[in-house]
Amino acid sequence: MRTYPDLNLFIDGQWRKTSKDMPVVNPATEEELGRLPHAGIPELEEALRAAEKGFEIWRNTSPRNRSDIILKAASIMRERQEEIAQSITAEHGKPLAQARLEVIRGAEFFEWDAGEAMRMYGRVIPSASGHNISVHHHPIGVVAAFSPWNFPMSQPARKIAGALASGCSIILKAAEETPAGAIHIVRAFEEAGLPAGVLNLVFGTPSQISEFLIPQPSVRLVALTGSTSVGRHLTGLASQSDTRVLMELGGHAPVIVCEDTDVEKAAISGAVRKMRNCGQVCTSPTRFFVHESIFDEFVSRFVKRAAVTVVGNGFEDGVEMGPTANARRIPVLTELVDDAVAQGAEVRTGGARHGDIGYFFQPTVLTNVPKTAKIMQEEPFGPVAIINPFKDLDDAIAQANSTPYGLAGYCFTNRADYIERLANEVEVGNFSINTLEASLPETPFGGVKSSGYGREGGTEGLESYITIKNVWHSANIV
Repeated sequence: MRTYPDLNLFIDGQWRKTSKDMPVVNPATEEELGRLPHAGIPELEEALRAAEKGFEIWRNTSPRNRSDIILKAASIMRERQEEIAQSITAEHGKPLAQARLEVIRGAEFFEWDAGEAMRMYGRVIPSASGHNISVHHHPIGVVAAFSPWNFPMSQPARKIAGALASGCSIILKAAEETPAGAIHIVRAFEEAGLPAGVLNLVFGTPSQISEFLIPQPSVRLVALTGSTSVGRHLTGLASQSDTRVLMELGGHAPVIVCEDTDVEKAAISGAVRKMRNCGQVCTSPTRFFVHESIFDEFVSRFVKRAAVTVVGNGFEDGVEMGPTANARRIPVLTELVDDAVAQGAEVRTGGARHGDIGYFFQPTVLTNVPKTAKIMQEEPFGPVAIINPFKDLDDAIAQANSTPYGLAGYCFTNRADYIERLANEVEVGNFSINTLEASLPETPFGGVKSSGYGREGGTEGLESYITIKNVWHSANIV
């Protein structure tokens, strides 16, 4: 039996309704799943006071106890994998198999950071006799976090895991289109024994929430996964109060396919990964630059695989790609494709809306797209792949670096000289060779240029959530 949770805010350990709410819609059927309450200023004020109180409790909780609670919550999430996955598929549309994997990935973020909570070591600096100099790490304070709709559970998990492992309290504004993942996370922590006020969950008008929370003196970190335009706006708000930011922003990932690679494997893996999550992934491989000697073969194999992608309701067996998560994506994708075609690009498959019910878009492949087309600079964030030829490695690197973004990049080659150049010269925060995987809980994840600041995951993942204090202790007054 398919389940979907009751939709509420969570403030100071209590689930809340409000007088204002909005519908949450299944993007595959356009049916209403529930009504999501929206926080107003009174609820935000309560959440802030709760987080301030929660911070004082949590910062003084030992790392061992923090870790135990985080691990217990992660275990509960694993036990409820099926229930959470069904909620994600219902509100987001992704195939159920992908939703199940997302639940496990979210749990893994908590498990990794729970371990990191035990390893936030300071250090002792050698000094003269009678003096002791040490470096201490302290939680930064209340975190205001904002998570997107494309991964309803794993994106909130990253923010919550980093904050809680570091000893911070957090107010999370999760995506209104896909609230269930965050609600399930909060339920797990409630049952795991997290003190009231440490984790608070709100939904509402994004501008109202950000403009209220970010200037507050007790809010010391703003953490966002979202678009570059939103990131710039929130960074501007934060700068007015000297508040630290952690920004994981947009991408437009290049894939450089060199002449020495296995063309069939590269093409098929590229087509499959491009359509994962309906292309709604900030690291999604999108701009394929293929050596001219293998271009035609690569395009043929890529198009053949993309064209047979099984599109449908994520609850149906065999479906590989669900709908876009909201109705707004359809006209955006249509405009980008039409603009590319008007400038001379060729549609090799797809290019339009799929069906009449639900927010589906056809798996789409464009070739020979001019540099002037909007889609060469604007991330489509949908199931649209661009395949263009390149002449030599200088040309490929120049094309890869031609956007303001630098989140993820990929290449397919076995030549050591190519690998050395590509790894050093492609301007991204995450670069993968002969694989389209971009991150794991144990690896640092983040971008360069307009793709953001700071890192999530890995040993670097908690750095944004802590402050560093140098302590100099002299045995005698001097």
